[in-house]
Amino acid sequence: MPNSTTAITPTRQDDFPEWYQQVIQAADLAENSEVRGCMIIKPYGYAIWENIQRLLDARIKATGHTNAYFPLFVPLSYLQKEAAHVEGFAKECAIVTHHRLEAGSDGQLLPTAKLTEPLIIRPTSETIIGAAYARWTRSYRDLPILINQWANVVRWELRPRLFLRTTEFLWQEGHTAHETKDEAIAETQKMLLVYETFAREILAIPVIPGAKTPGERFPGALDTLTIEAMVQDRKAVQTGTSHFLGQNFSRAYEIKFLGRDNLEHYAWTTSWGVSTRLIGTLIMTHSDDDGLVLPPRIAPYHLVIIPFTPKEENKTPVIEACRQLTDRLRSIRYHDEPLRVHLDSRDLTGSAKSWEWIKKGVPIRIEIGPRDLAADQATLSRRDRPHKEKISIPLPQLPDTIPPLLDQIQHSLYQKALSFRDTHTHHLTDRREITTFFTPKNPEKPEIHGGFLLTYWGGTPQDEEQIKNDLKITVRCLPHPSYQTNLPPHGTCPFTGKTNAPLAILAKAY
Repeated sequence: MPNSTTAITPTRQDDFPEWYQQVIQAADLAENSEVRGCMIIKPYGYAIWENIQRLLDARIKATGHTNAYFPLFVPLSYLQKEAAHVEGFAKECAIVTHHRLEAGSDGQLLPTAKLTEPLIIRPTSETIIGAAYARWTRSYRDLPILINQWANVVRWELRPRLFLRTTEFLWQEGHTAHETKDEAIAETQKMLLVYETFAREILAIPVIPGAKTPGERFPGALDTLTIEAMVQDRKAVQTGTSHFLGQNFSRAYEIKFLGRDNLEHYAWTTSWGVSTRLIGTLIMTHSDDDGLVLPPRIAPYHLVIIPFTPKEENKTPVIEACRQLTDRLRSIRYHDEPLRVHLDSRDLTGSAKSWEWIKKGVPIRIEIGPRDLAADQATLSRRDRPHKEKISIPLPQLPDTIPPLLDQIQHSLYQKALSFRDTHTHHLTDRREITTFFTPKNPEKPEIHGGFLLTYWGGTPQDEEQIKNDLKITVRCLPHPSYQTNLPPHGTCPFTGKTNAPLAILAKAY
């Protein structure tokens, strides 16, 4: 057992950013690589991403989309065709200018063959995919094009943080082309709903859906929809976006078709995506001062079985019983999948193994020792409860006990996160109260403060830049009506005095 009162130091309250890094390290999820801003996702962390990928991919395909793959490299000229897009990503682009290395006189390898046109390592794929769609689209009969790809992208990050902001990260990006404006708008809304329900049902993360303000939209989009989550330091994380691109990209890349009226039209396009940032959001939403906490639906293992064998003469029968239990439980299905069960038979003390799995966030730990075996029972612990809380369950009852118990854990984590978010969401209309709300009491040692500000926003992008400079906050979204409050949908903006301003969520954010 750890020497301190918690397995992770510092605690969330003492130093949230460092706590976050220590949780990742203790759970063995990822580490920084030799390339600044890039991370190595280790097997346990990648298993979480694989579960996200598998479960989300099924939902994307269920809406009629198929997967494809497009090049990593984008010709510079492609980016230059859409002015707002290139301006939005210009400072984040990584550029390839040469294609050959040769040893110089001092033996050092030097680039020697310059490319005729620089290549951008994709920060996103609207441009390269737009060029392909232009080749594929001739008639309205070719539409809609509904394609998704799972890929990596590169955005040169100045302040990297594992999973949240890295120079290279993994994601999925959907790109669609439609015959009509209404179809494209419906696609944008539909995919945001896919992300919203995935966050709620699989990640146990409550999110607020809404629209971005003009100053926060995706470069080149006419409208950007978002889902915003609150993590435990009360900051916001943009966890998924869906963009209505209008005809901006189709005009830039000549995505044209012959319509039903025998006239030429430009297609209406969308794009949407989520990334490995979901893992960072997952960590900061659910984890505690003993380490990672994972919702069962996304956990690499639903449960781990830990033999306790303090004496050598008890080792063989205990481990054999654990093996038999493992086989029985793996035959049980949970949400149409076999239970993911791990038997930890390493030659370590049971206590050491138990604490390792606490820090890795496994939803259920089952401990079996000689006394348990003699009583035909197991000792069970839930990760969403204090680590000292244990219950004894007869072994024959375990197969029927585990699936509903996992659902209870999934539900409890969602409700806890929802309660936290709602507790720290405040409606304020006075500018001085808002300033106090977002200002730490001790700037030299900033404590956790603030939260979501529910107010009215009637400002311009310049006004947004001003409040970002003054209070370090941004307009996260104009909430969708599905986010229910008791407030009127329009009111007076406390920052600009504009009346009939829409309701908005403002917060400090990652």
